[in-house]
Amino acid sequence: MTGRVLLVATGDVMAYARRTSRPGLATAADLLAAVPGNLGVEVVTEDVQAEPSWDTSPSTMLRLARRARSALLDEGFDGVVVTHGLDTIEETAFLTDLLAGPAAPRGGIVLTGAARGLDELSSDGPRNLASSLVAAADPALRGVGAVVCVNDELHAARWVTMADATGLSAMSSAPAPILGRVVDGRAEMTATPPPRPPDARGEPETHVALIKTYPEMDPVLVTSVVDAGARGVVLEGTGAGNIPITLYGALSELAEWDIPVVVASRCRTRPVELEDLPLGLGLAAKVGAIGARGLAPAKARYALMVALGGGGRHAVRDWFARL
Repeated sequence: MTGRVLLVATGDVMAYARRTSRPGLATAADLLAAVPGNLGVEVVTEDVQAEPSWDTSPSTMLRLARRARSALLDEGFDGVVVTHGLDTIEETAFLTDLLAGPAAPRGGIVLTGAARGLDELSSDGPRNLASSLVAAADPALRGVGAVVCVNDELHAARWVTMADATGLSAMSSAPAPILGRVVDGRAEMTATPPPRPPDARGEPETHVALIKTYPEMDPVLVTSVVDAGARGVVLEGTGAGNIPITLYGALSELAEWDIPVVVASRCRTRPVELEDLPLGLGLAAKVGAIGARGLAPAKARYALMVALGGGGRHAVRDWFARL
């Protein structure tokens, strides 16, 4: 296989070297040097300063997403690999997927990380990076959008989540399938990827709050984040998309203020509108709430950021309907 891939390294666990005479963070070039054998891929390295994964800011995520897009659209790379801490890799991957647009058919976009440091026994970083580089260069990933590659598995950004904070099989797409595997130096696709998201319009709005709900919750906890400047709110509800009845008045108020409220669930749900749920479920739609279309709450927050770039509550509702 041949191809030209941009490797963007952000540090974090994959780059940790604690046991050497010079402890610190490995650079992108150092990470590439630790990959065994010849991958048959031309790799250009680049380092990006970033916060630890558990505290990655939306501005950093946006910078990485735009870098991947420009590398494919403007610089002619066949693929992009971003190394990232596992804590929030699914969020950066999903935001990158939402913003990829016409870059997605140009090449593979792969995010990867590691559960063990570079100099730990049986470090998983070099293997994950090698698999990611060959996958990004493989034409099989063109048009798929952003994926996460860990343990030789390829996970769609929309479906992937971190299921194990300590094991090497950290990421899962369940109940959706994994998209494929990296086998013998190439990407083998085993499932149909999710549909591409609607095009992003305008600049994403980063001031979006995510709030976990609970029975008899005081509505001031929702309205206060808007008073503090939030331009949109995601509520993590229960079941198919249910929230406490104590919040209905506040949601109606926010609808009048043109502040979109998206209701996600702590459970896996189907990608349907709240108003299409059986009678007695999804009642928040009656006071203007928007369904998250099956997205996990954290991903619904990034989707709302992108949707707000196109306008207010009605534009957001239309964008989510096509998600």
